[in-house]
Amino acid sequence: MGDIKIDSSLLFGGYNWRVLDIQNNRALIMTEYIIEQRAYHDAYKDITWADCALRKYLNGEFYDKFNVTDKSRIIPVINKNPDNQWYGSKGGADTKDSIFLLSIEEVVCKYFGDSSSKLYNPGKNQRYWFEKKDENNSKRIARLPGEKWSTWWWLRSPGRVNVKAVYIHGDGNIGIQGNNILKGNISDGKCIGGVRPSLWLKL
Repeated sequence: MGDIKIDSSLLFGGYNWRVLDIQNNRALIMTEYIIEQRAYHDAYKDITWADCALRKYLNGEFYDKFNVTDKSRIIPVINKNPDNQWYGSKGGADTKDSIFLLSIEEVVCKYFGDSSSKLYNPGKNQRYWFEKKDENNSKRIARLPGEKWSTWWWLRSPGRVNVKAVYIHGDGNIGIQGNNILKGNISDGKCIGGVRPSLWLKL
C-alpha cells in the first residue's frame, strides 16, 4: 500500500480513497470522488441512518462488490448518530457499519479542519447554512468523475426534520437544514445526492 499517512491517497477495491485518520494499524478512508448518485431513502417518510435505504445499499450491494481479500481488511465499527445540533431532529440508534457516510461532526470538527465553533455556536444569520466564507469549505468540495462542476454529497446526519439529511453543497458549505431524502429520485438530474463512502481499513 506504500507510505500511508493522513491526507494521502490510496487505491483499494478499484476506488481512489483519501486517508482521513490512522489509529492502531487501521485507517479511516473516504472515496476521493463522488462515486455515484443515489437517494438517501426510497420513501418520503421520517427516517434515520440506521434504517435508511442508502445504509442498506452500502453495507449490502456495495460491500459485496469487494473481493474476499478486500473484505477481510474492512473493519466493522459502531457509529454514533447524534441529533442535529441546530434543530434537534433525531439521529437515531447507534449502528454497526462496514461502509458508512460521515456524520456532520466528523466533517465539521475532525477531518476537514475545525469549524466546530460554527456548529455549536450558530450566528443569527446561520439559519440554514454555515458561513459561505468558512475557511474549510474548499476542503469539502467533491466532483462526480466526468462532471465539470462540483456536486453535492450526503452525510448520514439528519436535517431539520427527519425527511431531510444533511449534505455538503457544491461549494463545500454545510447544508445543515438538509435535502429531501428522495433527492436521488428526481428525474431532472439537477439535484441528485452524491455518495462518498467511508470505511476503516486494516493496514
